[in-house]
Amino acid sequence: MTTVTTGTPARAASVGTAHTRVEGRDKVTGAARYSGEIPFAGLAHGWLVLSTVARGRVSALDTDAVLDMPGVVAVLDHRNAPRVNTDYVGMLGTPPDPTCAVFQHDRVPHLGWPVALVVAETSEQAREAAESLVVHYEQEPHDVDFDGEHPDAYPVDGFMPAVTEKGDLEAELAASSHVVDAEYTTPEEHHSMMEPHAATARWDGGRLEVVDSNQGATWVVGELANLFSLDPASVRVRSEHVGGGFGSKGVRAHQVAAVMAATTLRRPVRVVLTRRQMFSLTGYRSPTTQHVRLGADATGRLRALEHRSVSVTSTVHEFVEPSAGVARVMYDADAHHTANRVVRLDLPTPTWMRAPGEAPGSFALEAALDELAEKCGIDPIELRLRNEPERGPVSGLPFAGRNLPACFQEGARRFGWADRDPRPGRRRDGRWLLGTGTAAASFGAGAAPSTATATAHPDGTFTVRIAAADIGTGARTALTLVAADALGAAPERVRVRIGDSDFGPAMIAGGSMGTRSWSWAVTTAAAELRERLALSDDIPAEGITVRSDTTAAIGALAPAERHSYGAQFAEVAVDVATGEVRVRRMLGIFAAGRIVNPLTARGQFLGGMTWGISMALHEEAVRDRASGGHVGADLAGYHVATHADVPHIEADWIEDTDPDDPVGIKGIGEIGIVGAAAAIANAVWHATGVRHRNLPIRPDRVLMAPGGAPDA
Repeated sequence: MTTVTTGTPARAASVGTAHTRVEGRDKVTGAARYSGEIPFAGLAHGWLVLSTVARGRVSALDTDAVLDMPGVVAVLDHRNAPRVNTDYVGMLGTPPDPTCAVFQHDRVPHLGWPVALVVAETSEQAREAAESLVVHYEQEPHDVDFDGEHPDAYPVDGFMPAVTEKGDLEAELAASSHVVDAEYTTPEEHHSMMEPHAATARWDGGRLEVVDSNQGATWVVGELANLFSLDPASVRVRSEHVGGGFGSKGVRAHQVAAVMAATTLRRPVRVVLTRRQMFSLTGYRSPTTQHVRLGADATGRLRALEHRSVSVTSTVHEFVEPSAGVARVMYDADAHHTANRVVRLDLPTPTWMRAPGEAPGSFALEAALDELAEKCGIDPIELRLRNEPERGPVSGLPFAGRNLPACFQEGARRFGWADRDPRPGRRRDGRWLLGTGTAAASFGAGAAPSTATATAHPDGTFTVRIAAADIGTGARTALTLVAADALGAAPERVRVRIGDSDFGPAMIAGGSMGTRSWSWAVTTAAAELRERLALSDDIPAEGITVRSDTTAAIGALAPAERHSYGAQFAEVAVDVATGEVRVRRMLGIFAAGRIVNPLTARGQFLGGMTWGISMALHEEAVRDRASGGHVGADLAGYHVATHADVPHIEADWIEDTDPDDPVGIKGIGEIGIVGAAAAIANAVWHATGVRHRNLPIRPDRVLMAPGGAPDA
């Protein structure tokens, strides 16, 4: 027993001060183990066999020869794999992607569809046997050509209504003094996180345990329990360290295959995806074709806004990239029409990827705003400020703080925007044409119910447990600081444990909602624990533990438009002889609520902006029409920005509070990429006088657009 001192001495706040990652030493020394590195006794290794045709059916598999190969213990396919249930609605409110229900039938809906799993004693044996397995197909014609004018495109609601309309669009366009009518395209893009997807499944005393790399243990438990018709309490998912996710690490085929094999063999089975397999099995950002029409009066005030987007979905599962959704938040007009539509193709199902909808949507909308500013003869920042809405353009809800104008004001001052000659093609540095551009950014600041426990120990330390996921964002450190302040303790006295479904339900790391949701639960638990301690004379050896659940509190939050905002600035240099585009500097100023840890927050902003460079100039997954597969499905063929491409980037933030929000934290994981590609594209126009409406802005596109004519 230890006596409790109820009067906690005043101490400096931890939130808002820079702290290195609490697990940083473990990561740089190798002590932090990722899901593919944790040893298990009797571990077997599974290797997925993927289809080599884009559409058809499996007619036969020559498994006998493979089963005779050294070390091979099983081959699972549609003839012998355990049956799974797909008749349910998951945690995210949608039915499961049938790709997760592997080996249930002989149909092949796209190239790279899982057709078998070879399990062997070693990974090398499993791979050799999998590559030796002969699969026979009855091949059918396929269609992988994406076209924004596809006649079969149809609207899909997804996580927002597919179509919103108010006002007479054609009448307002006809009455406008200035009109922009343009099409913008973005290509297929992939997450390309450092750590590949990996999962190990085993049965332990009648309970299924999965050690996995994911963005939410609660999510994975729910999906696996539904798929295998298990009591969720009999499933445990652990995911302590994750080497990046960006929306890709949900429930995928490899986890389900590992559970199937572990169930069949009654021994631990690990399945790790190769980089090439990830291009087929773990989702991607759909290509988009976006049509934007803007009409403004002589002063630049918008009278008409139309934003229509078409993206890809697969033939087996419906997913929409809601690119037109960004217009529903950013700008209002007398006539305001938006629509998200999809085209079914014989391709894998797309998925969430950093700032889904907002990243490609902001490129089209913010580039169109820049074109309108040119037509109106108004500074691009001034045009945006003149079109600041008073309420949500579609929802009609009040804004719970909208500090976008302050972001532009501070950004323009620091970037030197006032010294900019607005005329394009006027600045030169040797062979380089120089230009500057800007764009606005926004991303939703939501929260979802979560639970957490907080324990006070007799030695004066505390343990906080929550099923959060740190996917490289620094969430573990942020939660340590939040807990420390809520408990009135130094961060060194607080241990935060995460990544275990046994800690109770919690929000996933996604939608820029993780840290906000988890912090709410942690703060609530800590407040109740302090009340308990104030009433206790001593702490028993097992400690005092309280549990929080924020479901009711989040449900009581007043409806409002809650978002993070930002102003992006970029300076580029363009070599018109070679077509090379170089970003020289970038600045992002953000209004993103209470910043918990400035050190890791700045890293998140800079990472997003770097990805914006990659999106604007490099990333493009190209498919072969004949095979339906990628040309260069690896990090040699799929280009991303590397050190040589990343210039001097600055990110900072302004004061941003919501008096009705008890947490005050907004998501920052995605706002950094929003608007970044548009700022770069707008800067390329300012440098050259040429509008590039198709990403990426490759050298050949620069060379093919001479004389100020837009590229094809």
